[in-house]
Amino acid sequence: MQNNLILDNQILAVIPKEQYQALFANLENVSLISGQVIYKLHQKIDHVYFPLHSMISLVSVLKNKATTEIGLIGNEGFVGLPVFLGGNYATSDTIVQIPDSAMRLEAKIFKEESHRIGKLQEILLLYTQARITQISQNAVCKCHHPINNQFACWLLYAHDCVNQDELPLTQQFIAQMLGVRRATVTLVAQKFQEKGIIRYARGNITILNRDLLESNACECYDFVKSEFSRLLNFT
Repeated sequence: MQNNLILDNQILAVIPKEQYQALFANLENVSLISGQVIYKLHQKIDHVYFPLHSMISLVSVLKNKATTEIGLIGNEGFVGLPVFLGGNYATSDTIVQIPDSAMRLEAKIFKEESHRIGKLQEILLLYTQARITQISQNAVCKCHHPINNQFACWLLYAHDCVNQDELPLTQQFIAQMLGVRRATVTLVAQKFQEKGIIRYARGNITILNRDLLESNACECYDFVKSEFSRLLNFT
């Protein structure tokens, strides 16, 4: 059963099991709930998480409580990158946004295995480059592209994270992640619904036409997706 679950995370699926027996032997399947805080800023990281069908956000919180999402992680990656890089402490709040499950591993074991020269280290270095590209491109997007483009990109990222059309998300939450007012997201969501791109009900967004959604996104989505594909050959 666990072997089948491992295949649902793209990083775990491509790591040679015979070379990293300690890693795979210690993976634990855990359920994640909506709103669960996996790490707080500056918290020591005790476990890393490989999402299966859940979606996890890296969120920056300012002193005035304003929030902005700086990273979005699904089954293409893992949560706990500072452990691999050697920092060991969370650099942002890390929050479950779409609940499901993940494979969890003790940070100590992950660090030992990832610091061995081999396939795992190679994959994690390439993943780190792809993640930095996503974070950098998100910063560019927020500065230069209209909110309707940003909204479309964000929904595409979310759709990719969980591989399902129904996304249990509120407009208030999306506004917080994009760093805009809720009324702004409501207006864009209404326009997308009128075009038949999405259907919105309280607390739930359903993607009806992915092609139309992609046509409303800016260049950032394709750029980030192509980088993940080029570096990791996931898509």
